[in-house]
Amino acid sequence: MSRTNFQELLDAGVHFGHLARKWNPKMAPYIFDQKNGIHVIDLHKTIGKIDEAAEEMKQLAKSGRKILFVATKKQAKDIVKDKATAVNMPSITERWAGGMLTNFPTIRKAIKKMATIDKMKEDGTFDKLAKRERLQVDRQRAKLEKNLGSIRDMSRLPSALFVIDVQKEANAVKEANRLNIPVFAMVDTCCDPTPIDYVIPANDDATKSIECILNILCAAINEGLEERKLEKDKEAPEEGAEEAAPARKLRARKGAKPVDVEDEEKAE
Repeated sequence: MSRTNFQELLDAGVHFGHLARKWNPKMAPYIFDQKNGIHVIDLHKTIGKIDEAAEEMKQLAKSGRKILFVATKKQAKDIVKDKATAVNMPSITERWAGGMLTNFPTIRKAIKKMATIDKMKEDGTFDKLAKRERLQVDRQRAKLEKNLGSIRDMSRLPSALFVIDVQKEANAVKEANRLNIPVFAMVDTCCDPTPIDYVIPANDDATKSIECILNILCAAINEGLEERKLEKDKEAPEEGAEEAAPARKLRARKGAKPVDVEDEEKAE
């Protein structure tokens, strides 16, 4: 059963592509028509692609893997940050630092620097610094927080990327391709879909369009997280069961079978 409603996509303007004169011919399979010089995306194909991406994202979340959300354009950054945080996924919404993936150890060092500054503030070391030094440290901390704050808990490379505007985030896509990290992306009619593993043909400029698709994908991720939680709960032994088990049996006499506590009480 499809997760996606055709009318919802239509109302959100997901079908509006770019100017026809700026199109990328590789997006031809996803274009339905042209109207007033603007390409119209085939929403039936978009629905199929959203459902495919949603199912994959659900399975990634269910297996405990992280999906890094990347969107630095004005229309998308706030929505992406909120939605990613809600499903406990990391996001980059300010600036893609070169080497974020291909030079991940260096990025981890920068994140550790943030933690060191925080520790200095907690143990009082920060207060012992000169006023000028404190200002410099504060500025450094603020800059690191802005660029890397949302990935501070990411201890390893993400298992996948979700990108909005593959032209603007070309460096992120290239790094993911180089490391064979799968890329999910909203791809407009002016973009090249070739480097993207899971193409979602859609309007990547309108806030409503972005929010509509994120709602569907994040709901799928949340499903995966819930299923993972349920499986873990099932695997965990019932509280007290392990401790209660030995008490259920009295120590057997030599050559006799263990006797149930309740049975022995009845016998008495």
